[in-house]
Amino acid sequence: MSSGSHAGRPKSWVAVTIIFIGFAIGGAGLVMGPSWVVFGAGAAVTALGGVIALAVDIMSDVVVDEPRA
Repeated sequence: MSSGSHAGRPKSWVAVTIIFIGFAIGGAGLVMGPSWVVFGAGAAVTALGGVIALAVDIMSDVVVDEPRA
């Protein structure tokens, strides 16, 4: 069993949640007609989440385990 944690930091999860909400908004915009305004709003929220992810250095949450046999 691995002793490392893959949970991530809370601020990283906030960034992931914002990105997920952006994808959900964009997906809803595509299903609704498509409504390009709603899709664009979802894309903007997703991009905002990406900027936040870069700002909180989300990639430093990566834990490299020992190779498993």
